[in-house]
Amino acid sequence: MILLIGGTSETAPLASGLAKAGYEVLVSTATAAPLAIGDHPRIARRAGRLDEEEMAALGKEKGIRAIVDAAHPYAVSAHAAAHNAAQRLGIPCLVFRRTAADVKGENIRFAADHAEAAEMAFAEGRPVLVTTGSRNLAAYAEAARRTGVPLAVRVLDAPESFAVCRASGIPEEWIIAGRGPFSVEENLAAIRRFGIAVIVTKESGRTGGMDAKLAAAHQANCLLIVLRRPQTPTSNPTFDHPAALICTLQDLVPHVVQA
Repeated sequence: MILLIGGTSETAPLASGLAKAGYEVLVSTATAAPLAIGDHPRIARRAGRLDEEEMAALGKEKGIRAIVDAAHPYAVSAHAAAHNAAQRLGIPCLVFRRTAADVKGENIRFAADHAEAAEMAFAEGRPVLVTTGSRNLAAYAEAARRTGVPLAVRVLDAPESFAVCRASGIPEEWIIAGRGPFSVEENLAAIRRFGIAVIVTKESGRTGGMDAKLAAAHQANCLLIVLRRPQTPTSNPTFDHPAALICTLQDLVPHVVQA
């Protein structure tokens, strides 16, 4: 069995490709939010965040033969847990990282972290749309309270996300719930709905909808503040295409039952 740390739009093609290659696949996601994982009978899913200890224990329990780390590029703790758990289990860890988008143009600024992004966004004094998820809302909610600048957020349509929004004091009517990637028109609709002038985003790559955000921000003349990807150097084999990862995995973990 292969443990696939998923949660992004690449989860389904990776899981399906692994299953078609003959592997039993356990997809692990941080939450139980709806996510396409592929419909092959050799694919199963479990939900809930795993630290290194928990991931290693799961690996022993399920007889995991390799870990595929396809967590979101910004999920630093998940990347570390996957690497360390694989080392403890003595099994390979292969990394999938979506290709970064070509982020350039006018009205784009870069921030090193959420604190800097919040400071930059609310200094503009105009409505802000935060699309970086619910886990780091505190800095933006505090900046909104301090400045009186309206804050809209776009988060996963999941109970955990709404709970964080409520705890942060975000009014329900200023919450957009859904799962990306979002189209140019969907981004423009959010901008128009709230009169947005500033958008905060992660550099989520083309498959994560970054190109659509860039286009929408340009059309609406919004300032786009981009959180730089965290530097997560790794000694593990790293891929940006599912087929290449699966080919290497077959060399490292052979003798699976072919479909």
